[in-house]
Amino acid sequence: MSIEASNQRIAADMAALAAELVAAFDADQRARASFGFDEAERRRWFYTPTDHGGLSMADMDVVQHRILWRLLACGLSVGGYNTTAVIVGQENLLDLVEGFGVDWGRDRGRDPLAYWIAIFGDPGPDGSWGWRFGGHHVSVHFTIVDGRIVSATPCFLGSDPASAPLLGPHLHRPLGAVEDLGRELARSLDPEQAKLAIVSPVAPSDLVTSNRTTLADGDGVLGLQHVWRGRFEEAIDALLGDLQTKLDASLGVTDESEAAWAFTTTPKGIAASALTGAQRDLMRELLLTYVGRIHDDLADAQMARVDAGFDELHFLWAGSLDPMTPHYYRVQGHELLAEYDNAARGGNHVHTVWRDLTSDFGGDPLAVHYLGASAQHGH
Repeated sequence: MSIEASNQRIAADMAALAAELVAAFDADQRARASFGFDEAERRRWFYTPTDHGGLSMADMDVVQHRILWRLLACGLSVGGYNTTAVIVGQENLLDLVEGFGVDWGRDRGRDPLAYWIAIFGDPGPDGSWGWRFGGHHVSVHFTIVDGRIVSATPCFLGSDPASAPLLGPHLHRPLGAVEDLGRELARSLDPEQAKLAIVSPVAPSDLVTSNRTTLADGDGVLGLQHVWRGRFEEAIDALLGDLQTKLDASLGVTDESEAAWAFTTTPKGIAASALTGAQRDLMRELLLTYVGRIHDDLADAQMARVDAGFDELHFLWAGSLDPMTPHYYRVQGHELLAEYDNAARGGNHVHTVWRDLTSDFGGDPLAVHYLGASAQHGH
């Protein structure tokens, strides 16, 4: 089957499952889950334990859960689905780490049912529509135009804790390969290569691009106050600001380090063309941990795009090269951005995102036609 035919088949399967899910909702559920394709909400996204928009799993029954997970399995690879399911269940681990506290305005601070589904437009075999699944440390987006999947980004996966003990010698590490391959690539650099790639001994506290809808030169970490749906009341907002200040101080963040890792449309770091053959193979393997999150046939098409522009990709590293210490990296080209941060909890709290700088949420033509964005949040 051709790439185009496979894309259309997956899009049709998605449409059928999304329509089945919408049909299973009652009127109230349907109203909460459904948005117009033109609405600005389609281009909003989060990775914090905030209201992600749409209908929460807590307000769905188990039959609806099953259809929802089938929809995720339709869009994701086996590895991507398994990792997503593990991250959702990991809220139970984080609850233990945090002493089963009650926070975020909910009766349970960390909740595997605090994940939301949103459907944009009317799912159908030939139309334009989209869907989003998101909650703490998961944000999956698919945009379909004229019966064809045109975007599977942004695609965010995170893990807190990044590493946790299991019975026996093995550790629970949902994003272990994303971390280990990035570090292996950084450690493989010779001194001259490292001068180009390693831009700062200090890591940022979070993804430099945060959860902006669109990216621009000079973008940096938004901070804990700004990555939620709306702002908190004054006292909590001030507390989050204080926490951000303390986190930055503990990491040693300076104006110089912020400038070094700030996002620029011209990629920073070492170019793939300056890497050895073995290092290029390692970078490609690393990128598969991002692009390979989606259905294999869709991922193959995306990797063909990556390979076509491979020489222009740049690898940037900031922070320590040692495990369980704060560190950050990104791989960036004209289209692709793969970004990773592991700075909180002393280097045991991972955020990762795969973005397409030309076609997130369906691409620039749709963005210009449908939606605008604020300067601060990109929404």
